[in-house]
Amino acid sequence: MMLIDRLNERIMACKAPICVGLDPVLESIPAVYFADGASEVEAIYAFNQDVIDAVCDLVPAVKPQIAFYELFGSAGIACYERTIAYAKRKGLFVITDAKRNDIGNTAMAYAKAHLGEGSPLEVDFLTVSPFLGEESLVPFIDVCKAEDKGIFILVRTSNAGNRMVQDAQNANGCTVSETLAEYIRQQAGACLGESGYSAIGAVVGATYPQEAETLRKAMPASLFLVPGYGAQGGGAEDVVPCFNADGLGAVVNSSRGILYSYADKHCSREEYKTSVVAATKAMQQDIYGALRGSYPDIKY
Repeated sequence: MMLIDRLNERIMACKAPICVGLDPVLESIPAVYFADGASEVEAIYAFNQDVIDAVCDLVPAVKPQIAFYELFGSAGIACYERTIAYAKRKGLFVITDAKRNDIGNTAMAYAKAHLGEGSPLEVDFLTVSPFLGEESLVPFIDVCKAEDKGIFILVRTSNAGNRMVQDAQNANGCTVSETLAEYIRQQAGACLGESGYSAIGAVVGATYPQEAETLRKAMPASLFLVPGYGAQGGGAEDVVPCFNADGLGAVVNSSRGILYSYADKHCSREEYKTSVVAATKAMQQDIYGALRGSYPDIKY
């Protein structure tokens, strides 16, 4: 069974087309993780472990943003490696948000580093920037085909300033986002599973629901990674257009809304994990309820 099919099975089993971002911000981590003289990276790893333990039975995937680990140099990357290994042991799919991109051998090196079998950085999915053109994407797609992995290509990001680039039009009047969507549609068959979905996917933000509806039609088989829910302003009704009528086709991310939902920064570790569970369940109920209300033929 292909990666994309296994992920869809897990989504349906959990009734949770969501992932939890692992974006550790030192100033926001509860004080208990710094007790007994723990270093910054030790605190981050313990924090990540507790988040993973709290959500591993509730969601199919986690999404570490690698920048938060690169901040600490080699020690931070070691923490990142330990984090993704721990998430895998707990049965979670791992989506690395690194937005890598280059051409030629450099693009292939990035692809093998993050998706290649046996790499210490190996994960299931990687976010990829497309703005160096097709030659920068082909190496990632080739590794996905060879290794049964997935990528999410930036198409319509959740930030307010994206229009400067993503709405720019070519000579035929197509926007950058529309052009990318057509390219992804053409490539989707390279990693198409029995479920009818492809691991050659797209990043489509929850903050642009009208555009998301258009892009869903343009890329019917591709999995969407959907940022922008929660802290960035997107609600459950905003993410519904990212899905197909079967309730599949997208994974909605929340980072700050789950990680930093606690009421007291001086809480215990158990109290912190309880807050993470509560926030995750609230997100699941919010999104699943919206999908059930919008798509009567949902598969799960």
